[in-house]
Formats: sequence, C-alpha cells, structure tokens
Amino acid sequence: MSTEHGTQSDSRRSHGMFRTKTVEQSIQDTEEPEHALKKSLSVLDLTVFGVGVVIGTGIFVLTGKIAKEQAGPAVALSFVVAGVVCALAALCYAEFASTVPVAGSAYTFSYASLGELPAWIIGWDLVLELALGCAVVAVGWSGYVRSLLDTAGVQLPAGLSGTHEGEFGFDLLACVLVLLLTGILVLGMKLSSRVTAVVVGIKVTVVLLVIVAGAFLITGSNYEPFVPPSKPTEGGGGLAAPLVQLMFGFTPADFGTMGIFTAAAVVFFAFIGFDIVATAAEETRNPQRDVPRGILGSLAICTFLYVAVSVVVTGMQKYTKLSTDAPLADAFKDLGHPFFAGLISFGAAVGLTSVCMILLLGQSRVFFAMSRDGLLPRVFSRVHPSFGTPYRSTLLLGGVVAVVAGFTSIDELAELVNIGTLFAFVVVAIGVVLLRRSRPDLPRSFRTPLVPLVPVLSVLASLWLMINLPAETWVRFAIWMGVGFVVYFVYGRSHSRLGIRGRQNRKV
Repeated sequence: MSTEHGTQSDSRRSHGMFRTKTVEQSIQDTEEPEHALKKSLSVLDLTVFGVGVVIGTGIFVLTGKIAKEQAGPAVALSFVVAGVVCALAALCYAEFASTVPVAGSAYTFSYASLGELPAWIIGWDLVLELALGCAVVAVGWSGYVRSLLDTAGVQLPAGLSGTHEGEFGFDLLACVLVLLLTGILVLGMKLSSRVTAVVVGIKVTVVLLVIVAGAFLITGSNYEPFVPPSKPTEGGGGLAAPLVQLMFGFTPADFGTMGIFTAAAVVFFAFIGFDIVATAAEETRNPQRDVPRGILGSLAICTFLYVAVSVVVTGMQKYTKLSTDAPLADAFKDLGHPFFAGLISFGAAVGLTSVCMILLLGQSRVFFAMSRDGLLPRVFSRVHPSFGTPYRSTLLLGGVVAVVAGFTSIDELAELVNIGTLFAFVVVAIGVVLLRRSRPDLPRSFRTPLVPLVPVLSVLASLWLMINLPAETWVRFAIWMGVGFVVYFVYGRSHSRLGIRGRQNRKV
C-alpha cells in the first residue's frame, strides 16, 4: 500500500524543479552496494556525537560573558529558553529522521517534502555551514593549544600561527588537526565513534569536575539581583546592525526580562550541532528508535550542563566582575584555584577536537547524499570497499576545510554558520507539516507532538533569531545562495537521477 502510494506520488511529481523524491526511493538508494554506508551506530554513539558537537569552548566562555553583558545571573534562564527553542526543532528532526533514515539530514528531508530545488538549496547551505563551522572551530582549537604550548615554554614561529591583525600567516595546527580527523573518518564510522567517545568522556568529566568544584565556592549574595534592571543597548548602524533593527527600528535591551530573551538569542548558538545526529541516520542499526533518542537525549544533557555551569559561574563571582575572555577560568584564579583554570583550558582544547570531527562527519554525509542523487558528481558517492565510508567526499571536503582553516582568519564568517543552521530548522519544520499531509500513510516510529503547532512555533522562533543577526550576514548568505542557484541550473538539474528517471518514464 505504502510503496504503491509512493510510486504514484513519484510519477505525479517527477517533473520540474519541485519534483519530490519519495521516502521509498530514498531508502531503496541506500541499498546500492557501491553507495551503501555501513550500519554500526547505537543510541549511545548518537548521543555521544550530539554532546560532542554541542559542548565546546562556549560552555567555559559564553556562560560568563553573556551573564556579564546581557542577563546577569538570569543567564541560566536564557539557556533554558534557548533549549526550549532547540527542542522544538529537535522534535521535528526526530520525526523526519525516524521516517526517512537516510544520510543527508535536512537535505534528504526537504527532497521528500518540498522538492528538488529547495533540497538543493538546503544541502548547499549545509555544506557551507558545516565547512565554515569546522574551520572556525579548528582555528579556535589551535589558539588553545598554542596557549598551552606557550605555558610549557614552546612557541611556534609567527608564520605558522595563523593570520593575525593583518599579518598573513599559515595556521599549521588547525590544518593538521583537520587532516588528522579526516583520516580517522575515512577509516570507519565505528572508529570515529570510539575516538569521539573518549574525547567526549574527557570533556564531560572536566565539565562535571568544574561544576562540583565551583559549587563549593558559591556565595549566595552574588545572585542578587537575579534579574538585573533593564538597560537599553546602543544599536549599531548600517549593515552591522541586526536586521530586525533595520526593518522595524527595534533595538534589544540588556538585562531585565527582555535581556533574558536577548541573551537567549545569543546562547542559542551554543546549542548548534545537535541536528548533525540526523546525518548519521543511515549508519545507525535501528534508526527509527535510536535517532530520535540520540537527538533529544543529547540536547537534554547539553541543556543541563549549560545551566549548571552558568549557575556556578555567576555564584562564584559577581556577574559585574566576570571577565569576558575566560570568565570561568579567571573566576577560579581570582578565588585562588589556578589548577581548575588550567583544567578548563585543557577541557576546552580537548572538547573542540570532537566538535571539529563531528562537523566534518555531518558535512561529508550531506555532500555524499547530494552526490548519490546526481546533484553533485556521482563519483563522490562511492564508498570505500573495506571501510564502508564515503571516502572521496570526506577527503575532498577535509582537504578544502584544512586549507581554509590554515590560511584564513574567519571570525567574521562564523555568523554564517548560525544563519545556515536556523534556515535548516525552518525548512525541516515546514517539511514535517507538508509530509504529514502528502504522505499520511508513512510509518512514523516517532511523531512530533501537536502538529502543526510545534512546527509553527519552531519556524517563528528560528525566524526571530535569524532577524537578530547582522544585515551583512544576510548579504553574505544571499551571495552564497546565489552561487548555489547557478551550480544547480548549470549542473545539478540536468544530472539529477530523479529527473533522468522521470524523462525515461515519459519516453516509455
């Protein structure tokens, strides 16, 4: 019944840029021997991936920085608000990932619900988002490691320490990290998950030690006032201003009740990455059950850790006295505990390793899925005969990211990661509603509750955060999307396997 329905739907919607690829066809494509990924992951592996990519240096820096500048001790509530926004998106991802357990995440989901061109746009968006994200993280990791090396009396030559203040250089450590992680990903998903498990275990242990140690240094008076009085912010001008300010003249406020929500828009980006769990659906042994658990479980763990650290840091030191560069480490130093300051630097450096690896993993799977569909050259969708990994796409993208991380100072491009993720959230939420209507017959082992209310709330929350980003970020995003349209119409549209099948059926 379901297959017949899918075939009829495919024949009706196999023409033009909005042709959809049925769930049945997507699953069937995963069974081609040369293009099939090995199923080796469990719910624990997926949860570790989610925690590994979400918990990075931000937990040691962002918590204190936002407390000092925007929310005070109420930053804990900001993390709760951001966690709820992410949970809305996570519920939509969980339904799709259990219904369409295929590599590609939002790209694959869009192909089944919105059509080929929207799927291409979101895939193109994800490739940029994850590439830039990985490069930014690698550069950040390099900075931490150089700092640790300096402490040990070892200094790298200035020319191999990256681009700084207009001086051109090559970031050797960032490049080497990306190449090393690329090699691990090529050697197999199970090896990657084991390496990630070790790294995440170390990272979470450090975070828990910091929380426990900091809890004994809390002074109750530091929480007063828990919600500091509201203070209007000075809005910027031109393209540097948030889009919401240019559109409506609205300027967010710091502190007060509004400050909690303003801060939530910032700390939301600390959660980015849980959606990457969905890219591993095809390599999961029981995706219908385990992918939703991995997505929601990792998000719950990360929310708890963020809230706990924010409670500790604002309790250890008055929010007005927190530093903005390394608030948690400096708070321990000021209270006479330098050991924990060093432990935090070590935890941050180790933590960023797993973030970088999982971003590379997600990017290669999206690229692999697009290649398997013919929208990118099919040669990149071949899997390694021994390792069962998409080694060609992994090597290509790993090499590109290594070069970008090595030669480019890309702090200003980091916000492109944010807008790309939020755009994917919007598309997935809309797709859940559309697929419920077009394919009510599909078996769904996990169902997003309160449809269409939850997807609508997810779209509105994501759009609100998007318009709080600077207008120049929107301009860069539009330029990248424009390049994507050109690539699709020059190559993807004519090489699409779905389009080729449709043309062959019409001839018959």
